Amino acid sequence: MENLIPPEQSHEDKKEVPPPVAPVVEGASSQIEVPAKLIDQVIGQEHAVEVIRKAAIQRRHVMMIGSPGTGKSMLAKAMAELLPKEDLLDILVYPNSDDPNNPVVRTVAGGRGKQIVGAHKAEAKKKIQFRNTILILLVIGIIGYAFLTYQWLMGIIAAAFVFMALRYTTPREEAMVPKLLVSNDTKTIAPFIDGTGSHAGALLGDVRHDPFQSGGLETPAHDRVEAGAIHRSNGGVLFIDEINTLDPHSQQNLLTALQEGEFPITGQSERSSGAMVRTEPVPCKFVMIAAGNLDAIQGMHPALRSRLRGYGYEVYMSESMEDNEENRQKYIRFIAQEVKNDGKIPHFDPGAIDEVIRESRRRSNRKGHLTLKFRDMGGLIRVAGDIARQEGAPLTTAAHVVAAKITARSIEDQVSDDYIRRSREYELTVIEGTRIGRVNGLAVMGSDSGSVLPIMAEVTPVQGASGTVIATGMLKEIAQESIKNVSAILKKFTGKDVKNIDIHIQFIGTYGGVEGDSASISVATAVISAIEGIPVRQDLAMTGSLSVRGDVLPVGGVTFKIEAAAKAGIKTVLIPRTNINDVLIEERYKSLVTVIPVDTIEEVLKHALVPENAEGFLAKLKRMTLRSTAMIADPAMIQPVA
Repeated sequence: MENLIPPEQSHEDKKEVPPPVAPVVEGASSQIEVPAKLIDQVIGQEHAVEVIRKAAIQRRHVMMIGSPGTGKSMLAKAMAELLPKEDLLDILVYPNSDDPNNPVVRTVAGGRGKQIVGAHKAEAKKKIQFRNTILILLVIGIIGYAFLTYQWLMGIIAAAFVFMALRYTTPREEAMVPKLLVSNDTKTIAPFIDGTGSHAGALLGDVRHDPFQSGGLETPAHDRVEAGAIHRSNGGVLFIDEINTLDPHSQQNLLTALQEGEFPITGQSERSSGAMVRTEPVPCKFVMIAAGNLDAIQGMHPALRSRLRGYGYEVYMSESMEDNEENRQKYIRFIAQEVKNDGKIPHFDPGAIDEVIRESRRRSNRKGHLTLKFRDMGGLIRVAGDIARQEGAPLTTAAHVVAAKITARSIEDQVSDDYIRRSREYELTVIEGTRIGRVNGLAVMGSDSGSVLPIMAEVTPVQGASGTVIATGMLKEIAQESIKNVSAILKKFTGKDVKNIDIHIQFIGTYGGVEGDSASISVATAVISAIEGIPVRQDLAMTGSLSVRGDVLPVGGVTFKIEAAAKAGIKTVLIPRTNINDVLIEERYKSLVTVIPVDTIEEVLKHALVPENAEGFLAKLKRMTLRSTAMIADPAMIQPVA
């Protein structure tokens, strides 16, 4: 019979195929030994590692603040391995004959809980079997007597009545079996519980709702009790990332659990039948590791942060490390760790390793540094390995890493490319000729992509008592403040008082808002162009912050901004001179764009503006520079402050 299954969908192809055996290549990641302990696998966070080691010995709490993907959860798991060996406990909850809504809590040595519950279940099973045997014999006796006395109907009715009466009036033996709330029978190290994003019940424990609350069908109160993350982490580590996302009530209860070392379980929903149940205090002596971004500090309960600080450590996670030989070797070990942990991708050859390290330099956004955002880099490594495995290659090569950088682009990078294409179609981005009052600024989207940010300026006669600067484009706080600094530059260059004119500044296409001051030189250039009527080159883009004295200050993301300009077809990019060593653009963009470093707004204007009288314009720039220098050199020109 003809095989109807296509070759690519056959059963053999669906089986998991191990990656090809990597050949022995000098310098490949397969030759790197991966440490057994998690704490030894952490890279670039030496201070955090030292704190975790100290905190583990003394059982201190730790709060780690830093960008996502820098190793916070890995350090938390490592702490569970480092905690001093202690006897872990099983937690049992028993029915309370005096008050069913107040179950009794008991602790036993780890592993004993299952034995105790098993023994109670066996005993209950024997009692149930004995009761059922007596019940059956009694029913048979009644029916037999009815047959002997020829009163069959009365006998059947009497047997049914006795059966139902005894069935629902005798105690339920299974209801007296304790429930194993927390089990540690299989754990050899301290438990690690990730409570990130848990709602109140999952974090603090809960009591399940019972729809059958009467008629002998109800579930015993103790059997409806569920342990929370704080109880399951007893004797171990409770890790909560994005700690500020917990509601204030949960943070307050978490603080109580930290202080008391025990916390009773009750129903978290006021409308549930579980709200009537409240257990005895349940042990929850855990080491807490809280984590989050910088904004997590503002969203934390002040008393909770005070508790963590007073009985533990606070750590800020580094985002980059120095690019030296020692740290490059650590990066190679990171690649080996990712390959080993994944288990489905081939190892990396020296060329692929060099390409990963080069990408790490690009993403660090800092000269002479390597990024420590390992989660993002791990994603690049896995995609490169997937491409290599798809091709059946025994080793991942540099070509696979380059292909992965195209495949594994971030959403922001894809959106940026789409926006650049559409803005070209609708002429929102102009890359040819000259325009008055129009400048191609540059911005960053996300953490690894750039975009072209057109900025327009227009000057009109003053309409009110005093001139104003009006900026539109959903500018946020820092961006609004940077606009105010432009007025000082305008007075310095044009000699005109902004009180006599209204200045309108528009940021084009900024639907997500604008934050930061990296568009300062773009705004200043656009406004000066509008005031003086001098055209601006449109094949040129720029980025840089601006001081009130006209100095061009460094900004972030210059590599991604330059690449965005190149993709848009812009030929020249002005950047702060202090950022020149941060530039690590891809090879395919190097021939498309010329990067010019600048120090002052005078240099920016010299490159960007195209005046009719070039000699007069350059002389004006020179006079402006000399005037600034003279003011600094002559103390008499500096007015004393009263």
